[in-house]
Order: sequence, then structure tokens, then C-alpha cells
Amino acid sequence: VQLQASGGGLVQAGGSLRLSCAASGSFFNINVMGWYRQAPGKQRELVATITSGGSTNYVDSAKGRFTISRDNVKNTVYLQMNSLKAEDTAVYYCNLRSGSGAYQYWGQGTQVTVSS
Repeated sequence: VQLQASGGGLVQAGGSLRLSCAASGSFFNINVMGWYRQAPGKQRELVATITSGGSTNYVDSAKGRFTISRDNVKNTVYLQMNSLKAEDTAVYYCNLRSGSGAYQYWGQGTQVTVSS
């Protein structure tokens, strides 16, 4: 399984970015795709997840600003990020895990930098 993330970049505070992550290979239809991020000197943290059925989960700091969605035909997950803040600066990683949690895969990471 390969996850190819794209869409990161440099944006001013208050701006928007849309991340995409396409999954290829063989994996279970029932799965959870999501985005995590890791800022310098900090642990990787969950940002948002979405199940193959469409149920979503967000970290509190992302609620109301970020929207996760997916296209099950294209096996792609998206993260629309609005009202970006300097503290959103991090490397963002996409993740795919099986519904049971027994297997998971990571993308290569994409840098998001928000200037204040």
C-alpha cells in the first residue's frame, strides 16, 4: 500500500490549504483514513479521521476550521484547512488503517507552514 500526499505549502495566517492523499495497492474496503501532524519538537498528533462509511473525528483545535472528506472510488482523502494559524505549522501525514486497526500505513508527509 502506498499513500501519496500533496497540497502543502506556505500560507499566511487566516488563509486556506487543501491537502490530498491518494492510496494505491490492496487494502480492506472497511478502513479509516486520516491526517496527523508533527510540529518541530513535538509528538505526532491526530488531526482528523474519516471512516469508509463517512464518520469523522477531529482534534479540538481543528473543529470548525478543518474539514476531512474522502472519495472511496478514488481512494483519496482530503483535508480542507481554513482560518489557518501559526500553530498549525507542521508536517502533515496521511494515514490509512484497517477497520480492526491491525494494519496501518503512512504517507511521506507534506509541509504546511503558516506565517503570522
